[in-house]
Amino acid sequence: MTPELVIFDCDGVLVDTEMATNTVIAENLQSYGLQITPDETITLFAGGTMQAAGQEAARRGAILPTNWLDEIYDQVFARLRQGVAVIEGVWDLLDRLGDTHIAIASNGPMAKMEVTLKPSGLWDHFAERIYSGHDHGPKPAPDMLIRIMKDAGVNAAQTVMIDDMPSGCRAAQAAGVRCFGYVAAGDPARIKGTGAVPVTSMVAIAKMLNLR
Repeated sequence: MTPELVIFDCDGVLVDTEMATNTVIAENLQSYGLQITPDETITLFAGGTMQAAGQEAARRGAILPTNWLDEIYDQVFARLRQGVAVIEGVWDLLDRLGDTHIAIASNGPMAKMEVTLKPSGLWDHFAERIYSGHDHGPKPAPDMLIRIMKDAGVNAAQTVMIDDMPSGCRAAQAAGVRCFGYVAAGDPARIKGTGAVPVTSMVAIAKMLNLR
């Protein structure tokens, strides 16, 4: 069944920011005494909020300054402003969706999404349909997805979520929304038990949604 609403995660689904972001985080945390690689950072922190990442890093022994959140966001934004690629197949999928309602549900702040999405035109394409967990509650809670469905005037049975992290897949599960777990990169086992259907390309999603 073709959905009435498709909700996209941002990082790792629309734009390829994950490795750049997690490299910055790993290097920063190393400077504060936590020996961690970018791959380990992805496993430990990806899909959550930066605040939660800092809390987990402190629990593991990092001695972080009180202004750490401001510092890490400054460093991440500086790296992202160097440019990030749009995930392969995204624009084709959006074209195929036509008049279908679309939205973004990300745990990242709006300012970060503006940095990563504006150069490609995705920021303007989604316009006012961009939602942040900083404003509506972070995934894996379903609140953000429920708000998006309410604003679009559709129900869970008419909605599809595309996310690449367990937190997003669990948010969809909690909201009763069908979810595709985009696992083109990383370990597909990360979405096990979330109810998401694993996919490795946007083309596969288009076929599953019967889009022409």
